[in-house]
Amino acid sequence: MLILHAAFRASHEGFPLYLKKSERTVIVIKTAVARRYAQALFELLDVSGIEPTRVALTGLGQAIEESVELRHVVASPVFGAKDKIAVLTELGSRLGCPPIGKTFLAQLVEKNRVGFLPEIAEAFAKLADALKGTQPVTVFSATAIPPGEQEQISNRLRTVLKRQVEVTFHTDARYIAGMQIRLGSTVVDSTVLGRLQAMQSVLTKE
Repeated sequence: MLILHAAFRASHEGFPLYLKKSERTVIVIKTAVARRYAQALFELLDVSGIEPTRVALTGLGQAIEESVELRHVVASPVFGAKDKIAVLTELGSRLGCPPIGKTFLAQLVEKNRVGFLPEIAEAFAKLADALKGTQPVTVFSATAIPPGEQEQISNRLRTVLKRQVEVTFHTDARYIAGMQIRLGSTVVDSTVLGRLQAMQSVLTKE
């Protein structure tokens, strides 16, 4: 079961410490661009369209992260802009994306920014959460967490934080075991990788 009373430690804007400086710079740039796109879309939508768009963007972002085939389609020059737009808008329709959201997807294709979709989805979700007072939380683990345990973790986070939470679960084998929880720039780390990094930090100071 998740240990929520682990010590909090600051991270570099929430980035894993194993990333090189150049990799962090790329992430900072992508995050800044994603925020601008997310803000532009957010301001175009009526309140009633925000949640459907959030759901659609989150689904598309996850699909791009998880599907090698989809990443190939949106990145390959073999497929033209019309084909890419058709694929993304069809997926968006299946996810309930409103018309403005689908127009936005087409613009991402035209501007060669489809690869930013996961970051745009995350930035848009934060704007939507701020509107309804929900705390976004990201949980990383080495292996997939079963749905039942995900619900337990979400419930425990609601109790500890005393507010509604929107929890996103990701897997990353580099964490080895345990879980890392990110709330903005704050991190609760019970992963083996986190403990190894903490140990390395102590040893290098001696």
